[in-house]
Amino acid sequence: MPADGRRPAYAHPVLRIIDARTGDPVEAAPARRGLTRVEAHVPGLDDTAPRVLLVADTLVRALELGGTPVWALLDSAEQRPEVRAAAAALGVRPFEDGREAGRGLGGAQAVHVVAEDGTAPDTEGIRVAVAAVDGPAEGVDPDVLRLALLSTRRDLTARLDVTALQDARATLVRWRRAVAAWAREPSRPVPDEVRAELRTAWEDDLDVPGVLRVLRSVETSGLPSGARFETYAYADRLLGLELTRDLGAPA
Repeated sequence: MPADGRRPAYAHPVLRIIDARTGDPVEAAPARRGLTRVEAHVPGLDDTAPRVLLVADTLVRALELGGTPVWALLDSAEQRPEVRAAAAALGVRPFEDGREAGRGLGGAQAVHVVAEDGTAPDTEGIRVAVAAVDGPAEGVDPDVLRLALLSTRRDLTARLDVTALQDARATLVRWRRAVAAWAREPSRPVPDEVRAELRTAWEDDLDVPGVLRVLRSVETSGLPSGARFETYAYADRLLGLELTRDLGAPA
């Protein structure tokens, strides 16, 4: 294992994730194209709930990008309308109600996304732990909040201080403008090596900060503008930041 304690990246196209039950990496979808059930468990709308929902949403996106069908469920004991409203504002795609859906399709692989210090479900399956959020999210632009939360590994406390939020806001504005400008140039495919770097990052324990580092490298690279556009559009299928939102806006 590297000196920084991180587990090595996995070059093969299999999403591996640390199971909080054992501390070991496991395959999030061992049967390729077999159904995986992703359940987000939040007791109510506390400070960490939006981050749990966001990690679950990102996990669903990563599995779907790998060709795995996913059944996304929300298990919330309290404030379910408020939890769903917070999830929608953050760009989290709709999850089915876990309590009403029951446990149908019981043969599916189950991945439970829970707060690190929260009550975990006493059921079989992989457990993905999400660290706490330090700082209020009230009044923060949801897109800025999403990027700020994605910028920290989920096993580390996400600090929503002024610096972090300002950096997320500036990055989001800059990237959206750049993507809109690159889109005016002839399209070019995502370079194979860049695609491999992106997938290696998110398939290594859902390392979203690693994905963002690849995008920062591409931003200042000598790649053709069309290739940079396609790279950002491809990565945004995982990030959900609407990086192509400003296409067609005046230069």
